[in-house]
Amino acid sequence: MQRAKKYLRDFSELVMFQHSVFSLPFIFIAMLVAAEGWFGWRLFFLGMLAAVTARNFAMGVNRYLDRDIDKLNPRTKNRPSVDGRVNTTQMLLFILLNAIGFVVTGYFVNDLAFKLSIPILGVLAVYTLFKRFSAAAHLVLGVSLALAPIAGVIAVESRITEWSLWLAAGVMFWVAGFDLLYSIQDMEFDKTHGLHSIPAKVGAHNTMRIAALFHAIAVICWWGFVQKADLGIIAETAVIFSAVMLFYEHRIVRKDFTKIDRAFFTVNGYLGFVFLTLIILEVSR
Repeated sequence: MQRAKKYLRDFSELVMFQHSVFSLPFIFIAMLVAAEGWFGWRLFFLGMLAAVTARNFAMGVNRYLDRDIDKLNPRTKNRPSVDGRVNTTQMLLFILLNAIGFVVTGYFVNDLAFKLSIPILGVLAVYTLFKRFSAAAHLVLGVSLALAPIAGVIAVESRITEWSLWLAAGVMFWVAGFDLLYSIQDMEFDKTHGLHSIPAKVGAHNTMRIAALFHAIAVICWWGFVQKADLGIIAETAVIFSAVMLFYEHRIVRKDFTKIDRAFFTVNGYLGFVFLTLIILEVSR
C-alpha cells in the first residue's frame, strides 16, 4: 500500500495533476452551453476522463522529452522524471496507457470524437518540441488547452460550432499569456541553453506587454463567445470577472517577479472555476 501511494504521489508530481484546473472548467463550459444545461452523468464522466488522459499524455511526453533540459535547470532538476523516482520505462508506459485511454474514451463519446482523437494527441505532443526551435511554443501550448472546449462541444453536438471557436480562441490567448509570465522564471536559462522563448528574445518587461496583449485578446474572444452563443448577463459577468482577474494577475507580477507562481496557479485557477460557476448559473436560468 505504501509503495502504491508513493507511485501515485510521484506520478501526480510528474504531470502536476493540480494544473488540470486550467482545462477542466472550459470543457464543461462548452458542454453546458452546447446542451443548454445539464448534459448527463455519462458525458460528465467521459469528459472528465478525456480531459485527464489527454493532459496526462501531454505532460508525460513533455517530461520524457525534456529530461535533458530539466536536469540542467535548477527549477526543474528535482522533478521525478529527472531524479529517478519515475524511470523512462514507466514514463513510456504511462504515456501509452493515457493515449489508449483517450482514444477509447473518444470511441465511447461519438464518431467525430473518435476520429479526431489521434490528431488531437499529435497536437498535444508537439508543444515540447516547439521550444527547441521556435518561440511560438507559448501559442502552441495555448492551442493544446484550447482543444478542451472544442472537445466539449463535439461531445454534445458531434460538430464544431462558431461560438466554441470564440471560446477556444480565448483559452488559447489566455494560456499563452500566462505561460509567457511563467516563462520569465526561465529567461536566463533559456538564453544560456539556446532554447526559444519570448522572454529569452525580448526580455521580461516586453514579455509582460505581450502577455497583457494576449490577455486583452482573450477577454475580447470570450466576449465574442458570449454573444455568439446568445448568453445573457450572468455570462457577461463571467467575462468581466475574468478581465479583472487577469488585470490583478499582471499587477502581482509587475510588483514582484518572485510571485509569478502565485499569479500563475492561484489567479488562473480561480478564473476558470468562477467562469464555470457563472456559466452554470446562466444556463440554469
